[in-house]
Amino acid sequence: MKHILFTLLFIVVFVSVSVAEEASRPVYVIQIDDKIINPIIQEYITSAIQEAEAKNAECLIIELDTPGGLLTSTRTIVKEIMNAHVPIVTYITPSGSRAGSAGVFITLASHIAAMAPSTNIGAAHPVNLEGKGKSISEIVYRIIKYLEHKKDGTEKQGHDDKDIEPEEDSEILSEKILNDTVAWVKTIARNRGRNVEWAEDAVRKSISQTEKEAIDLSIIDIIAQDSNKLLEQINGKSVTLSNGTTKTLNCSPADIHYVKLSTRQKILLAISHPNIAYILMMLGFYGLLFEITHPGIGFPGIAGAMCLILAFVALSTLPINYAGLLLIILGIILFIAELNVVSYGLLTLGGLVSMFLGSLMLIDSPYSLMRVSLEIIFPLVLSTAAIIVFLVGAVIKAHRGKSLVGKEGLIGATGIAESVIDPVGTVTIHGEIWQARSKQPIDKGDTVKIMDVKHLELFVERTRTH
Repeated sequence: MKHILFTLLFIVVFVSVSVAEEASRPVYVIQIDDKIINPIIQEYITSAIQEAEAKNAECLIIELDTPGGLLTSTRTIVKEIMNAHVPIVTYITPSGSRAGSAGVFITLASHIAAMAPSTNIGAAHPVNLEGKGKSISEIVYRIIKYLEHKKDGTEKQGHDDKDIEPEEDSEILSEKILNDTVAWVKTIARNRGRNVEWAEDAVRKSISQTEKEAIDLSIIDIIAQDSNKLLEQINGKSVTLSNGTTKTLNCSPADIHYVKLSTRQKILLAISHPNIAYILMMLGFYGLLFEITHPGIGFPGIAGAMCLILAFVALSTLPINYAGLLLIILGIILFIAELNVVSYGLLTLGGLVSMFLGSLMLIDSPYSLMRVSLEIIFPLVLSTAAIIVFLVGAVIKAHRGKSLVGKEGLIGATGIAESVIDPVGTVTIHGEIWQARSKQPIDKGDTVKIMDVKHLELFVERTRTH
């Protein structure tokens, strides 16, 4: 009897521990609150998915509120979600939020899609940087052509705008992008069992639906009043992961872990807004243009190069890790230039800013070979700055110091008269005997000061008698 009771007690304890372990599996949550989808948000979501997978999380909830963003970043995010080994739940919240443009693709790609009351989803038609008119490729093409014309001097003769049009018509290019995006969103919707026709219309016609319309049209799965209600409603739901396994969610009770944007990501996010990116690109262009037309100033070219690199990062044209490396190289070049060019500290300042921003981009880089620790960056940047300041100070001191050789080294120096000088004689200075000339008689042994040097003859005055 005792053995039976002991066995039953062991089974109860084992089951209790197993249930407790199962219940303690964390639910990860990230918050995209009115943020543009760009390379920084892409990194934020990607790293959160990787962390949730590593911690064997129950699921990852993306609390989403976005007007849209870059198509390239959206494609990467969708790819990560579609291939995630942890269930992804996209929740459009709080009330008044929307999942516009890029948010549509992220929501459709998620294993479970939910919306809070008074939210909307849709308007996913792809647009360029300005919404209308010229695309980024056209702007860059025009800048390059303008510089070529300016270099050749053809701007003085006047040229037709047709001469600097891109080879491919912008309308054809836009149509290609649209058709490709439609095919992509239809594939996503079909894979997740959502409304394929609506997904196409959201891209082609920019239609948008409320949460009630979205649930009726099979765009989303759940309408949840708040985060707690969401956890209650997804509890027990089954989803199929990319590896083919089916997972049943156990979110009651939930051990919630919020993944926040890092300080680095917040700083980079501030410069990654499309409007800021456009301004940076124009400032970069004007800086380089001013440097080309007024060579030798230096600062406009430095600022222009930095602005262009930051703009290319914000536009997802240049990967963050490569941009960081380029900025660090630019900083090193500016430090070296400071030793050879008198810039009154501008090159050093530009180098410090460039190296700091570049190092900032390599912190927590998704590429392990390019990852740098913050504890290493600050000491290195500060020590580099100290070394450069010391070297520049030494160079300035050397230039300002009095020369010890040649004519400059003799004028102002004092010596002793070796003979009577009336008006010519000899003096000893720096251990050497020189012929000297004076306007007034000087006795042997008097102290003299050299006033000038001409043709290996010193012109002296008496400063003290012996």
